[in-house]
Parts: sequence; structure tokens; C-alpha cells
Amino acid sequence: MMQCGGCSAPQAATGEIQSIADEVKSQLEEKANKKYPLFKAVEFKSQVVAGTNYFIKVQVDNDDFVHLRVFKSLPHENSPLALHSYQTDKTKNDALTYF
Repeated sequence: MMQCGGCSAPQAATGEIQSIADEVKSQLEEKANKKYPLFKAVEFKSQVVAGTNYFIKVQVDNDDFVHLRVFKSLPHENSPLALHSYQTDKTKNDALTYF
């Protein structure tokens, strides 16, 4: 069981994680002022806070990746997913870290 505040170990992205990435894709494109025709979640970590932070590695081109930090609020808050932060110009081998 994961402790509140600590990040999980990196895991392969699931369908749920791809859905989360897809839901914040337009927020990223607006903030980065760039379109991403390829947007494939490949790896993620999660962190339980008052909700959940997801750190997601997304492939956006052959050798180009972005890291997303997405916040999912607690269910009773009924809030949309929020892209809190992102990092561009990442490679497949760059580790997902807290940012």
C-alpha cells in the first residue's frame, strides 16, 4: 500500500492513464502553444495527496516525450482533471521525477 505523500514506483501506462493524458492534452497544447498529433502515455507514477497527482510520460514524436503532472481531485469535489505542470524536450530514458 502506498503512503500518502509518497510517489509510487514507475509503472507502464494503462488505458485509464491514457484517458487522463487525453483529457488534459488540450490544456498542454494551449500552455505550450504547440499541437501534438501523437500523444501516447507510456509510463506513470502516482502520488496520493488530497486527491491524486499523476506524473505521466507521454510520447509526442518518435524520440520526443513530455512529462505531465495532472491533478485529480477527490470524487466528491466533482472537479475536472487539471494539468498542473509539464516538462518538454524529454527522452524515452528520462526518469519521471516530482516536479
